[in-house]
Amino acid sequence: MPPKVPRRAGAAARSQRASPDSGSAPPPAAPRLEVGEAEFVALCDALKVSGGVREKAWKTYESLSAADGALAYNKKKKETWGVCIFIVAIDLDEMTFTFTELLKSINISICTFFQFLKEVDVNMDTVSTKVDSTVSRLKKKYDVLLALYHKFERTCGLIYLEQPSSEISAELSSVLVLKNYWITFLLAKGKVLQVEDDLVISFQLLLCVLDYFIKLSPPAMLKEPYKSAVTAVTVNGSARTPRRGQNRSTRTSKQTDTDTKVIEVLCKEHDCNLDEVKNVYFTSFIPFLNSIGIVTSNGLPEVEVLSKQYDELYLNNKDIDARLFLDHDETLQPDVIACSQLERTPIKNNSDEELNLTLPQTPVRAAMNNIQQLIMILNSATDKPSETLIVYFNNCTVNPTDSILRRVESLGHIFKKKFAEAVGQGCAEIGSQRYKLGVRLYYRVMESMLKSEEERLSVQNFSKLLNDNIFHTSLLACAVEVVMATYGRNASQSDGTSAETDLSFPWILSVFDLKAFDFYKVIESFIKAEPSLTREMIKHLERCEHRIMESLAWQSGSPLFDLIKQSKEREGQSDQPEPTSTLNLPLQHNHTAADLYLSPVRSPKKKACGPSPSATSTPDAQPSVNPQPQKPQKSTSLSLFYKKVYLLAYLRLRTLFFRLLSEHPDLEPLIWTLFQHTLQNEYELMRDRHLDQIMMCAMYGICKVKNVDLRFKIIVSAYKELPNTNQETFKRVLIRDEQYDSIIVFYNLVFMQKLKTNILQYASNRPPTLSPIPHMPRSPYQFSNSPRRVPAGNNVYISPLKSPYKFSDGFQSPTKMTPRSRILVSIGESFGTSEKFQKINQMVGNSDGQLKRSAEVSAAPKPLKRLRFDIEGQDEADGSKHLPQESKFQQKLAESTSTRTRMQKQKLNDGNDTSASEEK
Repeated sequence: MPPKVPRRAGAAARSQRASPDSGSAPPPAAPRLEVGEAEFVALCDALKVSGGVREKAWKTYESLSAADGALAYNKKKKETWGVCIFIVAIDLDEMTFTFTELLKSINISICTFFQFLKEVDVNMDTVSTKVDSTVSRLKKKYDVLLALYHKFERTCGLIYLEQPSSEISAELSSVLVLKNYWITFLLAKGKVLQVEDDLVISFQLLLCVLDYFIKLSPPAMLKEPYKSAVTAVTVNGSARTPRRGQNRSTRTSKQTDTDTKVIEVLCKEHDCNLDEVKNVYFTSFIPFLNSIGIVTSNGLPEVEVLSKQYDELYLNNKDIDARLFLDHDETLQPDVIACSQLERTPIKNNSDEELNLTLPQTPVRAAMNNIQQLIMILNSATDKPSETLIVYFNNCTVNPTDSILRRVESLGHIFKKKFAEAVGQGCAEIGSQRYKLGVRLYYRVMESMLKSEEERLSVQNFSKLLNDNIFHTSLLACAVEVVMATYGRNASQSDGTSAETDLSFPWILSVFDLKAFDFYKVIESFIKAEPSLTREMIKHLERCEHRIMESLAWQSGSPLFDLIKQSKEREGQSDQPEPTSTLNLPLQHNHTAADLYLSPVRSPKKKACGPSPSATSTPDAQPSVNPQPQKPQKSTSLSLFYKKVYLLAYLRLRTLFFRLLSEHPDLEPLIWTLFQHTLQNEYELMRDRHLDQIMMCAMYGICKVKNVDLRFKIIVSAYKELPNTNQETFKRVLIRDEQYDSIIVFYNLVFMQKLKTNILQYASNRPPTLSPIPHMPRSPYQFSNSPRRVPAGNNVYISPLKSPYKFSDGFQSPTKMTPRSRILVSIGESFGTSEKFQKINQMVGNSDGQLKRSAEVSAAPKPLKRLRFDIEGQDEADGSKHLPQESKFQQKLAESTSTRTRMQKQKLNDGNDTSASEEK
């Protein structure tokens, strides 16, 4: 629908005033300025935006107003104008205002703004990937600041007396103290850290600020144990007055053990590692204090001086004025609906109540707990190879000890340098500390892997594996990634899932110059070799594996393409990376990292030689009794990779399919066949692209030839609501030669041109042979906190045993269980007889997860379709749908539980494990 004439006239008049040289719009016969336009001009003047931004922002607003459902934008004109100005200013690199100034001008909170921006981009063509990136950065920064401010307020309440004695000066009121603390912290965070979303280092820096100000505070203001700590510092000769007169560098060099008393108390109270905080204090915070030349008054720095310096920082970044947290400003208040990621401090239970559920945690508390647990695991590990590892090294034909130590040292220097470049030059030692933890984990997991290999193969000579550079680099990278992810928990990660930060995966791959496909080979073995990994970390590594299969392994220069090419050369073009006949078989294997790294990577033309005594025997290189010329061996790493890719691809497709095409179940096997055919035979389409791009194109293509009305707009609207998706996937797709465009352009210019003949076959009377549906096991990695239903739709739920970690006295660990919950068993109905419990055991132990009961007799079990969150009342176990072989008793049992209750449980499951429905 075209815009209304008056509005177009007003826009043309506005365009002529803003850009006199522009003659694209015809001059109106009778220009008339509407009230709304006058307010738009006033908003632009207040934000000091340029003429080019004004003109494009108004055109953007006109296009939104002319679109379907534009009534909402007309009712929120000022908010829509603000969003349009923000979008255009980012795209044109003409930000003449800060983000806070924009929020103030349109009188909207930050969370509401983000939500409204999402609504504005409903057609996927309003917001560019550049704006998406800016918004993502702002969200992360806000999440971290909000979490830290809440922690800061609570902590100050535990440090300072609400009504100190009358001898305390009025200038040292709690309000003034809070203001000094917070602005000093903001200034330190802005100057010390280049990354804005590092919650852990930011909190450690906050503790340093607290330590500094507590020492400057009169003991009469303080609560215990801080009062005693300050008194001890004063008694031992580090009184406050001399400290203010000293040169800070001199004071730092003369720091005594007693002067760390306050920081020790702070670390103990907040479950922080003392050595790490002291490192931040001496390498980052003290240099920061020296650099800004704080002038003190009555033991506190001048607020005006601090605020002026922060002003320069804030205006330069043009983002959030975090000083407004002190005033509880409306623009920074979290909205429960729009910004629901942040968790609050849990309400304590009464002493006589049992704690059966996981306690909610604040982001800071959760981050500290994860770090403490990792440190506890690695306390017994060392920075050098253990005696057991030395024995393994000595048993090798070629001793790898020297090369391993040199590699660890060399990569350590590289890591420290790259970490400092990413986080801040003053944080180099922090990077060194984290790398050392990674090295400990590296040696620990290596030892566990070798012990498993020894048990599996009954050999002790692992020379080939232990002298493989890529294996060691991958294993060390995985260990360091675990450490980085543990420390890199973002403030919005309320469920423990991974959130993107500047140091997030795949950052470690670029640091170690490691190919994603090589890194993938170690992930599964790493998880199996380290049983102490937390649920969050297992999920993180699984997500890393999925990202590799989605896109990272398909980047140009990846060894994956060479392996596929070699695979097709083995027996001509008819050979496949993984035959479709294996798709419906369970993904069961006993391959280890050794198998994958020693898997053949080239097609040998000479005689096939048996493995040397120093090589680990693998399925790829099985011993041969007759040394005759043999055909090239199949790559285990490629075969397993394709199996996992097919499984992930089908799970993604099924999730999206049930959101969009549940009324056309006959289309699912057709779309999957086209999808699978593309991955198998047209794998070059995946080069520098994403698995989901091929999936959406396959879905659109089949719907097109089958005359099902499904537009790309609808597909991407549903897709962006799925877990672990990025708008860049459909907004920026490679077309050719580093040219990018939207997914619809990719479909028309690339996908359709390549697969047109194949797609048209689905409209004929003789469509292609359908690809088998992949077998869908439960993920070997996931451990859900919530009870999970046993396959086959019975009313049986299982919960994982929780580890009784307790990090500090007086703190109830979220994983600690009560005596009763340790032995709690709950089965939905009272089955009554031992035979029924035997049936339950059979179902739980059923490894292939097919929809099959012991009372049934079925020649060909059908694949289990368990995605139900979009189909009201279509749960297999709620009585609305039954297999023909089910008995009356089984149907009755299924119907006994209400549909509503079952759906609520399923949603609760999905809420606690967002990947359960997509990546299970």
